[in-house]
Amino acid sequence: MVQKDPYSIIKKRHVTEKATVLSSLKDLESNASLRKCKSPKYVFIVDPSANKVEIASAIEEIYSSRGVKVAKVNTITVKPKQYARRGNRRPGSASLMKKAIVTFQRGDKIED
Repeated sequence: MVQKDPYSIIKKRHVTEKATVLSSLKDLESNASLRKCKSPKYVFIVDPSANKVEIASAIEEIYSSRGVKVAKVNTITVKPKQYARRGNRRPGSASLMKKAIVTFQRGDKIED
């Protein structure tokens, strides 16, 4: 099996309002279901052909200086959205995107 570069698998960290809420769930104590979320979760944009095992090993290799361990990886494939281009008869489309929600072991974090 050919070893891929971890930076070609993980493109960038996806920071949105929803992703920020996911990463801060570990600190909330407001109700019983949120108290169970003790592990931090982070969202990344990944290569569409990458699988969960490759994503987990790439994250651990990129953040090896912080000593993080991946507990779980969930992936979401976002289909291309069609849109009308101005002044052109042919429609355009956004590109295919794959997101990975990575759950770390309890106590691990990647931000300062």
